[in-house]
Amino acid sequence: MPFSSLHDPGDLARACQLLDLAWARSEERGLVREGSERERTRLAYIIAALLHAGESDERLIDAALARYAATADGLGGTGDDASR
Repeated sequence: MPFSSLHDPGDLARACQLLDLAWARSEERGLVREGSERERTRLAYIIAALLHAGESDERLIDAALARYAATADGLGGTGDDASR
């Protein structure tokens, strides 16, 4: 579970909200196929890793999408995402 390390209800709520926003943007930008649960889970792990970096929500989403795109299989990335 991507967010299993989050014990604070506020952090968990924020992570879920950020995932929904980042996922919607990734679909808008054509980074993923709609309904790809495996890819959504991968993005969730990236968000969980970045959550405590002290960034604003917008910056965190941008950083998560940049990392997601850089590691996306078949999209010009290396596919070497250690958070899988």
